Amino acid sequence: MLDTEQLKAMATQVRRDIIRMIHTSKSGHPGGSLGCADFMTVLYFNVLEHNPKTFRQDGKGEDVFFLSNGHIAPVWYSVLARTGYFPVQELGTLRKLGSRLQGHPSLSHHLPGIRVASGSLGQGMSNAIGMALAKKMDGDKHLVYSLHGDGELDEGQIWEAAMFAGSKKVDNLISVVDHNGIQIDGNTQNVMDLGNLRAKFEAFGWDVLEMNGNDIEAVKETLSQAKARTGKGKPVMIVMRTEMGHGVDFMTNLAKWHGSAPNDEQAASALAQLPTTQYGDY
Repeated sequence: MLDTEQLKAMATQVRRDIIRMIHTSKSGHPGGSLGCADFMTVLYFNVLEHNPKTFRQDGKGEDVFFLSNGHIAPVWYSVLARTGYFPVQELGTLRKLGSRLQGHPSLSHHLPGIRVASGSLGQGMSNAIGMALAKKMDGDKHLVYSLHGDGELDEGQIWEAAMFAGSKKVDNLISVVDHNGIQIDGNTQNVMDLGNLRAKFEAFGWDVLEMNGNDIEAVKETLSQAKARTGKGKPVMIVMRTEMGHGVDFMTNLAKWHGSAPNDEQAASALAQLPTTQYGDY
């Protein structure tokens, strides 16, 4: 486990990885990746009970994470590499022909840490529920986590899954919605107003928490509270407020950076705002 200052430094390093990966590949999704760097860092370094050296596709005997909004794969690849699932140097192959680091997570190249393909939005909660139910059947006390974009909640399958999880008391599941208020076509409020997410998930039978996803201490505390609420008859939802593009001023809260790669000048400016760390660039 890392202490708070180490987590902050690692999250900065993850953001540096994201910028460098997407700049080199000349395509990708920096906005949501940067916004979720703090959460993903805390999750993988301090919360998940997992062993990168003995990765099992079936997830038995460990906590399992599903990335439903698969377009933010760069942040996931970075934390997977930094926790030891594969060599950090491989981050430089993002989106290259034949690379294990596809633009959206894929099973075809057998990248350790990936259990389902994602990127077709709306499916990750159903995946997570299936794994959570399998763990109950196996008597496995470990937890299942999933991450979703707020724009992804426009998908009807999410709400079918949410209703099922509440109805069937899938209480070994912790889901998180990255509520940055922006999706590819603009503000979520304008595309399809999500309303009161807390009230909606509570109405579906979930125990709901809220947190600032760009505050390391808040993420640590809220994830600790979420774990403490599992096993009590309700799935747990965390509505996580983040800034799209957090850490890079010209990317912050702009829908343009949902899926645009920085050019040479922009990448240099972004990296200048993200100081080098003890963990080092790949």
